[in-house]
Amino acid sequence: MSRAGSKIHLHAERALARSAGAPLLHGNEVRILCDARENYPAWMKAIRAAEEKIFFESYIIHEDAEGEAFAELLIEKARQGIRIRLLYDWIGALNATSNRFWRHLRSAGIEVRCFNPPRWDSPLSWMGRDHRKMIVIDDGVGFVSGLCVGQMWRGDRGRGVEPWRDTGVEVRGPAVAAIQQSFAEMWQQMGEPLPAGEIVRPEAIPEAGTMAARVVASMPNTAGVYRLDQLIAAGARETLWLTDAYFAGTTPYVQALRGAALDGVDVRLLVPQATDIPGMRALSRAGFRPLLEAGVRVFEWNGSMLHAKTAVSDGHWARVGSTNLNLASWIANWELDIIVENRNFGQEMERLYLEDLEKSTEIVLTAGWKTRPLRPPYRRHQRRGLRRRIGAEGSTRAAAGALRLGRVVTAAITNRRVLGPAEARIMGAGGCLLTLISILAIIWPRLLAWPLGGLGLWISLSLLLRSVKLFREGKKMVASVNDLAEGENGRDR
Repeated sequence: MSRAGSKIHLHAERALARSAGAPLLHGNEVRILCDARENYPAWMKAIRAAEEKIFFESYIIHEDAEGEAFAELLIEKARQGIRIRLLYDWIGALNATSNRFWRHLRSAGIEVRCFNPPRWDSPLSWMGRDHRKMIVIDDGVGFVSGLCVGQMWRGDRGRGVEPWRDTGVEVRGPAVAAIQQSFAEMWQQMGEPLPAGEIVRPEAIPEAGTMAARVVASMPNTAGVYRLDQLIAAGARETLWLTDAYFAGTTPYVQALRGAALDGVDVRLLVPQATDIPGMRALSRAGFRPLLEAGVRVFEWNGSMLHAKTAVSDGHWARVGSTNLNLASWIANWELDIIVENRNFGQEMERLYLEDLEKSTEIVLTAGWKTRPLRPPYRRHQRRGLRRRIGAEGSTRAAAGALRLGRVVTAAITNRRVLGPAEARIMGAGGCLLTLISILAIIWPRLLAWPLGGLGLWISLSLLLRSVKLFREGKKMVASVNDLAEGENGRDR
């Protein structure tokens, strides 16, 4: 490589590291795990082999056959003396898991923490969720994925329900330490931190392969993956293939994809045809028109549910994890993804992507600028099965949908950008909703005044309580500094 090329590569590496907030760690072995049929057995095998500790973090653990199987295995390991720490999300567990389930785990000696339950002193804190899915066994192996624990990922052959399509990875090598560190940071959010000896540094874990990887543990308002996704879209030379379960791209990201496609990059987006969130498909499809006009190819998965969140660019750079291409994931949630920079891994991701496209239908623009999916008929009982399983997993996607609705309505009011026919349904829904709220406010003003007044009072009281707490902490800090200064003066005398 020439000196100029070396400098460009160095600048690109620095830009990626700063955008992601994660260094590139060498010497890893990363294996792709497809669907529950490969992920769940690998997780269970690693858990059975645990000799010291298990860190388990999942947005949702359903109280069904799969959830019970993992619970019993963890209980068995806890009775063998293995230290097990489990972290789940409060919203994620709302419609999925009972308190009895968690009590059963705690009674067996497993330390369980619930992330971000409602708090009186922070009324809006529940909007940011722990959407991560990871497992670390000892210091030897880690798993990062888009899969939670639940029967929908397995499917039900007896009832003709197909398993959800999802992707995860098994990681060995120094990157396991970075996955551990991400868990330690989340664990400390909800209580006492982990003992210092339980978390090791990357250099303490021997190399296990030749792959370079970054572990991107994003937090609310850091937008690490958001910046990284835009940077990759801007830097892609030949291909950028994306899979996303709940696509609602922002205008800057859509423009980044359009710019890449217009520059000759083969940009593809694969999304689900059937979804577990009502209205999510319409929201996603409302953003397809500008992509299709620029040459981005958009596909819909014909199966049960596509839940994967992956990207692969130029057959060398790939991302797998929990982050969806919407504002809820990019800005509001705690997410976890692994970035692999390796030719063999990238080509394997491309191979899987092409296999997925064989089970998908491409969406094309037709006369009159209408999008018409050329798709085979979908079995109605499978659609009903998906809708019956609507639960907490959709809360953050619902937030993303609300944000997209807000953007479309704002654009229509301010006339700052051209809106397409695909956005007519969203504009209509927004108009109907605002009309209904306005009518209710005119006829029954108390119907809105009382809830808004109660919310305002709750927020104001929480601000006062937190200000008192911070004031007391400040006084304690000043007192400790004064005591320290007096001690120093005494020694000087």
